[in-house]
Parts: sequence; structure tokens; C-alpha cells
Amino acid sequence: MKRILPLILFLIMAGVSNAQEKLLQHVVLFEFKSSAKPEDIKKIETAFSALSTTIKEIKKFEWGTNNSPENLNQGFTHCFIVSFASEKDRDIYLPHPEHKKFVALAGSFFEKVLVVDYWQQH
Repeated sequence: MKRILPLILFLIMAGVSNAQEKLLQHVVLFEFKSSAKPEDIKKIETAFSALSTTIKEIKKFEWGTNNSPENLNQGFTHCFIVSFASEKDRDIYLPHPEHKKFVALAGSFFEKVLVVDYWQQH
């Protein structure tokens, strides 16, 4: 029992910690123009990913390409999730010079962009 009690306390505290760590999720979906070449798309993937190393307000970053068999993606092929600790951090990110540089680089390759922000619900 003496060994189990510290483990139980740790698990309880980890659960409390995770429950309090809600993140603001900034979800960005891209549909590329048919004229976008694979090397253009790779350059955009790399540039967007690099923002997580240059903008300190980004707490977590992940991305991937659609592989759903449902065929409901409406042309959107890329999904990026940029996580923030607060709306203030997100509001710093949006006009950040590095983010603006990315938008200027990538914007001409997009047919459509969809953005949704939400607070995680547990």
C-alpha cells in the first residue's frame, strides 16, 4: 500500500493538471489550386511548420493530410492545428511578422482556406 499511494496521488495530480490545461485550438484547412506543384506544397508545409519554432506563443503544433475515405473534405487536403494557451497569445500570433510572411508566401497557392478556433472540451 505504501508504494501504491504515491502512484495514486501522482495519477490524481496528473489528471487535475491535464484538466486545467485547456488549449485554444486554431484549426487551418487548405485547398490548394490545381496549379500548385508538389514542390510548392512542400515549401508551404515546411514554412507553416517553422512558425512553431519562431513564434513563442505557439504551445503545440501538428498537421497532416486528409486520408478520410468518406470523401467529405470538399477539396481541403491539409489540416494544421496551432495551439495557444490563451486568446491573447492567438491575437499576438495573427499579426506576427513571421505569420504575415507565411501568408504572403503561401496565399497565392490556395483555392480556399478554412479557419476555426475553439477551446478544447474535455
